[in-house]
Amino acid sequence: MANPPDESVRRPGVAAACVPVVITVAVLVGGIGILKYPAELMLVFAGVVFALFALWHGVSWEQVLTNMGEKLKSALPAVLILLSIGMLIGTWMIAGTIPLMVYYGLELIDPAYLYVLSFVVTAIVATFTGTSWGAGGTIGVALLGVAQTMDVSLAVTAGAVVSGAYFGDKLSPLSDTTNMSSLAAGANLYEHIRHMLYTALPSSVLAVVVFLVAGTSITTSSADLGGVEEVIAELHGLFTLNPLLLIPPLVVLAGSVTRKPPLVVLFSSSMSALLLALLVQGADPGDLFASAVSGFTTDMLPRGEEVSEVLAGLLNRGGLYSMYNSAFFVFCAFFFASALEKSGVLRVLLEGLIRRLRSTGGLVLTTLVSGFAIINGTSNALVTFFLVKDVYGDAFRARNLHPVNLSRSMEDSVTITEVLMPWTVSGVFFATTLGVANFEFLPWAVFNWSGFLFSALIAFLVPLTRGFGVRRIEPERERSAA
Repeated sequence: MANPPDESVRRPGVAAACVPVVITVAVLVGGIGILKYPAELMLVFAGVVFALFALWHGVSWEQVLTNMGEKLKSALPAVLILLSIGMLIGTWMIAGTIPLMVYYGLELIDPAYLYVLSFVVTAIVATFTGTSWGAGGTIGVALLGVAQTMDVSLAVTAGAVVSGAYFGDKLSPLSDTTNMSSLAAGANLYEHIRHMLYTALPSSVLAVVVFLVAGTSITTSSADLGGVEEVIAELHGLFTLNPLLLIPPLVVLAGSVTRKPPLVVLFSSSMSALLLALLVQGADPGDLFASAVSGFTTDMLPRGEEVSEVLAGLLNRGGLYSMYNSAFFVFCAFFFASALEKSGVLRVLLEGLIRRLRSTGGLVLTTLVSGFAIINGTSNALVTFFLVKDVYGDAFRARNLHPVNLSRSMEDSVTITEVLMPWTVSGVFFATTLGVANFEFLPWAVFNWSGFLFSALIAFLVPLTRGFGVRRIEPERERSAA
């Protein structure tokens, strides 16, 4: 039996609901994007604005905190994965796994094809593992190391890595966001994945073309190939580079394919890396656990050789501590998300907007814009999926649109765009892990922003393309109505 509505909570009007939204946009864009203030402080400030608005309309402070606790509980697995990625990077470093990947990349990759290979390789890894964070935090780090050593654009390389990571995250049946978006919309998982190909394929083709063209600007003279040879020689002197060091990434791949719990897979991979560090590199047992907790430093290498500043900047990273700032950011983001949800602002504004929609293109575009706005406000894909479904689900059914249209719109506006903004959890993770600011790699994250555009374009072209890329529930009924 449903709980009766709380009569003390008053529904805000449309004009009143716009006030905290305008203030929040000014705080996030002005404070973080322009003035470069700490994102955590700005999120807390924006959360206070919505919390005061909610309190003014009868919501109790306890309700806001309870909602926050429920969100943090649902986000705990993601936070643990975030910390595990930090441990993974540190252990893969001391084992020599990431240095081996960098070594192979320097030996085999032509600088002119570095960007497009960064997209393709990361996409393959993310598709098999089902995690953009895992792909970006492992192979992505190695590819950025290759780019740094070759002295080519880190922004373009990071954009290619982010594009590839989210291509795989979007289309992998192992991905949590892919599963949750189809679940929220009420669509079959594999029908959902097939329907996403209408936007994923043109986006990936555009990305490949852009990265190939960008690569033509890299010449043998512009890439620091002399420095490459020095780094290769230095890696040989610091590590024992053995193909056995590829066991940790194979553990991740095997665990993902067999659908083992991500935390178990990441922990197992880290333990295998520590064992290899002990047996292959001869690392000190105390340094093994230090690399997992506080991160790897070149001082931990037993050979005692002098390390160049370039290589030290590449290798000194990882550990649980390296992800503490990101974990704290999650806490701040969910305080903001809880206050935003309890304020009732989103539902008031979006419900009024739906009544004015007259076309499939308008409905899809509004859904895309709303998904993008909500994920930037909540930084929680699961919360965003269900909010979007609650607001727009009936509108899609009323227009005879199959649930896969809604689930695809969610992915194109939520899953692949969250990473672009510096105040979201995914944005903080990739900027921290890759060492490139969000607004620097944003223009080059071609797959991420073009998916949004192709999704809207397909919907608006429905009258001309006879419904290409848009699935109906009952095609016969639609033709009769026409």
